[in-house]
Amino acid sequence: MRDAVIVDCLRTPVGKAPRGALRNTRPDDLAAIAIRAVLDRYPQTLDLVDDVILGCAMPEGEAGANMARQSALRAGLPDSVPAMTINRFCSSGLQAIALAAGKPFVAVNHLEAHALTPRLTDNIDFPYLLLLVSGGHSQLVAVNGVGDYQRLGSTVDDAVGEAFDKAAKLLGLPYPGGPILSKLAGQGTPGKFKLPRPMKNSGDLMFSFSGLKTAVLTATQKPDFTPGQVPDLAAEFQEAVVEVLCAKSRAALAQTGLSQLVVAGGVGANSRLRERLRRDLGRRGGKVYFPELEYCSDNGAMIAFACAMRVKYDKAVPSEAGSFTIQPRWPLAEIS
Repeated sequence: MRDAVIVDCLRTPVGKAPRGALRNTRPDDLAAIAIRAVLDRYPQTLDLVDDVILGCAMPEGEAGANMARQSALRAGLPDSVPAMTINRFCSSGLQAIALAAGKPFVAVNHLEAHALTPRLTDNIDFPYLLLLVSGGHSQLVAVNGVGDYQRLGSTVDDAVGEAFDKAAKLLGLPYPGGPILSKLAGQGTPGKFKLPRPMKNSGDLMFSFSGLKTAVLTATQKPDFTPGQVPDLAAEFQEAVVEVLCAKSRAALAQTGLSQLVVAGGVGANSRLRERLRRDLGRRGGKVYFPELEYCSDNGAMIAFACAMRVKYDKAVPSEAGSFTIQPRWPLAEIS
């Protein structure tokens, strides 16, 4: 197989532009910028009719081609498969490339891509439990196979990553504050503040983080609260979230009888969460898998791999006339 291309206009700004430079650019304009960059770098793209063009990431230079190539090979695909996957942010521009190149155009649910990421990074066997924790999602999902997913629990209000960002804002941290809060928590001591562990003992697998955010607000509004206490409050907030996530994950493993836990999504990069889950599952004889840090948040490689897996298992359905309906809240359980 010759070069394969991954395009991601949201993760890697074109050229030397600062990371946030394109943040307010319209998605279609971002797509045009990204596609122009790809065609400039790979002018033969439209001629690669028999090669794989997978995903929606544009890492620097050769890394993009290598990532796509590895995605296809790890899925067990032959060297040449006519497939293109896209995500919603580049849809119109990549539709045009797919049509011009005569390639199938396959829509991929990014939650499914998260669910299958451990097959890319660790090549683990089905079935396993997925803890998906990001800025937009907090879910526990039984992953039984490609296209076979059972949602066991989700948040009733804020997603966990959203709660991190909101709490960080209350502590005066810049956006996106979640990673900054986590780093600051390492300088503090949990327990000096007393925050709730919402729904930890609710008897189900649902999450709620809105009340925890309110508790942070209440703590910061006390007359004796000082900036010097911010690390301690950040540490207590992080500990509360981690305790809830660990408790729900243990309950889900017990309920399903599964022994493998996979953590995906941006919050999966949190070092305290990784430490606690490794300890908890190690004590119970289970295994926990965390994707490499670059695969935790949304990325083109996971989109590429999800499509590759669908092609391998004959579940990739090209959209008619190169079009599809964008579904912002496309439930994972509805995918087959």
